[in-house]
Amino acid sequence: MKNQRVLVLDFGGQYNQLIARRVRECSVYCEVKPHGMSLEAIRAYDPIGIIFTGGPQSVYAAGSPQVDAGIFELGVPILGICYGCQLMAHYLGGEVTAAQEDTAREYGKTKTWFETDCRLFDGIPEESITWMSHGDYMAKVPESFRLVAHSAACPNVGICDEARGFYGVQFHPEVNHTEFGLAMLRNFLYKVCGAVGDWTMGDFMRSSVEAIRAKVGSGKALLALSGGVDSSVAAALLAEAIGDQLTCIFVDHGQLRKNEGDEVEAAFSEWDLNFVRVNAEERFLVKLAGVAEPERKRKIIGEEFIRVFEEESKKIGAVDYLVQGTIYPDVIESGSDVAAVIKSHHNVGGLPDYVDFKEIIEPLRLLFKDEVRALGRELGLPEQLVNRQPFPGPGLAIRVIGDVTKEKLDILRDADFIFREEIALAGLDKCYNQYFAVLTNVRSVGVMGDGRTYDYTLALRSVTTSDFMTADWARIPYDVLDRISVRIVNEVRGINRIVYDITSKPPATIEWE
Repeated sequence: MKNQRVLVLDFGGQYNQLIARRVRECSVYCEVKPHGMSLEAIRAYDPIGIIFTGGPQSVYAAGSPQVDAGIFELGVPILGICYGCQLMAHYLGGEVTAAQEDTAREYGKTKTWFETDCRLFDGIPEESITWMSHGDYMAKVPESFRLVAHSAACPNVGICDEARGFYGVQFHPEVNHTEFGLAMLRNFLYKVCGAVGDWTMGDFMRSSVEAIRAKVGSGKALLALSGGVDSSVAAALLAEAIGDQLTCIFVDHGQLRKNEGDEVEAAFSEWDLNFVRVNAEERFLVKLAGVAEPERKRKIIGEEFIRVFEEESKKIGAVDYLVQGTIYPDVIESGSDVAAVIKSHHNVGGLPDYVDFKEIIEPLRLLFKDEVRALGRELGLPEQLVNRQPFPGPGLAIRVIGDVTKEKLDILRDADFIFREEIALAGLDKCYNQYFAVLTNVRSVGVMGDGRTYDYTLALRSVTTSDFMTADWARIPYDVLDRISVRIVNEVRGINRIVYDITSKPPATIEWE
């Protein structure tokens, strides 16, 4: 039986994938599709509701993303967010213009008032805070709509035509800064679209196992296993689906954390699967020699991973499929037709043009990080593996700013180990979602033992987040930071200065490169 589905149409806004995450939090399945999706494809998708996302452009500007006007005749409820709200108004007889400097233009946290007899705002307070980010506004609201929310600067923050199930808001309910945003989305899903909440991780696991078996058939699959959460869950899912038709190749590319290669091999030695470790540090270092630009590093690592897998597949006989632990944020940050490339992930935008496999299977491609963890639990993986900290596929190569050398990697490995060890000793390892060290390309003067030093600056990074799409920097206690700093400069040669990154995402990303 097919799950109910909601369709999220992408107009290029920075929070678009967060909308999908919030919908799934409400136990309703959804996918993000390009705004130009045809009416035939939309009908085939058979959504119970459609959400128009935000976007950076103006609906009245030449070349701005549009939709087929027939979408409003499908009889499907639609929620427009920011640009999506303005687009709806633009198509249905309203007027959208640029806001004047002194009226209607709003950014950031904004006090907002709601008409709570509107189904979208049912059960929420009449006054609360929303997150605004719009420079245009609706000068004229379509005739069939009524105003159901306003702010001090903007009289038409929310509109609705409840007879047709059309709703629009100028703010972003998907971000945490909108106090009752999740409740609004839940109202749209359950009180407008008639959702029953049939999306569960158990359903996903069962349908994925069936789909993988149908695709692979009697063929063989090779899984790129890093030992991280994503590839480990992918390994368990494929093992469940095709058993010994799967071979897991663990490529130790010399960019792993301290002792990590041996730990991964030990962990998977207890599993009933074909496990092969390839020690490839030297070949990766040769390829990366002299390369400082982060996008080139990622692409070099992505291509070299593929070449190693191709070579190993030939040793074990014909392999039809390459399996990767790609997840939704990887895909998002690697860019879409309307969204910018933030950084090419080695397993998405970093892939070479030619891959010597019949097909690449990415069973986690539509899951967010916390959903991957939930799937791991569903598959029976141990908690210490499911809750392991995220670690980028390219590894420490993108935590060494500038060119990558064995010496720099060893310095970073030792410093990062101390940082993580002290966080655990302080009992804070469950408090922060990700924490790691970055070896910057900055060298500065210091003094040690009455002598002058000219060594590297090490940056520490720690964040708290619920979905890794947005993140806040962690408030590590000063005494803990002090212990970390003292230990690193005393125990790790080549570092004489420690700094702490206090930037959230956005504007920064969690990783530095």
